[in-house]
Amino acid sequence: MTEFDFVKSSYSTSGGECVEVARNIPGVIAVRDSKAQDGAVLRVRPAAWSEFVRGAEGTGGGGDRRRVG
Repeated sequence: MTEFDFVKSSYSTSGGECVEVARNIPGVIAVRDSKAQDGAVLRVRPAAWSEFVRGAEGTGGGGDRRRVG
């Protein structure tokens, strides 16, 4: 089984309060808490991730697809 190659968001703070995203396995986007790397991994389909990112961009919360995933 191929392992996820997680990348930390560029929005990550020095306190590590952020998420990491892996897009290296076709058909799945994996998301985890950067503080709990051995914890749960949320797996979503790429279309669902795209919808999430579009929604985050629309909230004014600083979401940016180029930086998040």
